Amino acid sequence: MSVTPSHIIEYLYCPRFTYFEYVLCIPQYEERHYKVEKGRQVHDQKLERNKDYLRKRIGAIEKYPEQYLTNDLLRGKIDEVLLLNNGTMAPLDYKFAKFKDRIYETYRTQLECYAVLIESNFQKKVEKGFLVYTRSLNKLVEVPIDEKAKSEIRHVCREVNDVVEKNVFPKATKYKQRCVGCTYRNICVK
Repeated sequence: MSVTPSHIIEYLYCPRFTYFEYVLCIPQYEERHYKVEKGRQVHDQKLERNKDYLRKRIGAIEKYPEQYLTNDLLRGKIDEVLLLNNGTMAPLDYKFAKFKDRIYETYRTQLECYAVLIESNFQKKVEKGFLVYTRSLNKLVEVPIDEKAKSEIRHVCREVNDVVEKNVFPKATKYKQRCVGCTYRNICVK
């Protein structure tokens, strides 16, 4: 089965998310937050407005907007796939967020997942990705992506599949503070 960047992010947060949600089929019941809904609206508006905009300043010579890509491990929809003037490609993702002088691991992981998808679908190397922070005047941030990160994404995809396909009950996260607000804390055996 192919997994999404969200599956990977949840698994990295705590592997038991995968077990409870996809093996036992217990939904998370997360309510829609205003920021999530607003983010989706802004995201869609940005994609529509920037349809013909090519980011030449970062070396983009061609772009492929809203690409749904899949391979034997992953699947996902990338806001923009950029072909750069050095022959490599890069994912670009819009975030309804303010840039606070750091890149969240979830954003980095998402770009790394996209890099794996781009390389297998376009047969072009990916060395970096880009984030556009819409709540910081569309600040563009470059994120390096190395081979080790892409290899780790492929490894985690296989681990997620093992949990789901082989009914494996994984160890919980070693960061116990994450358990405090967890949807599954009342049924999770510590």
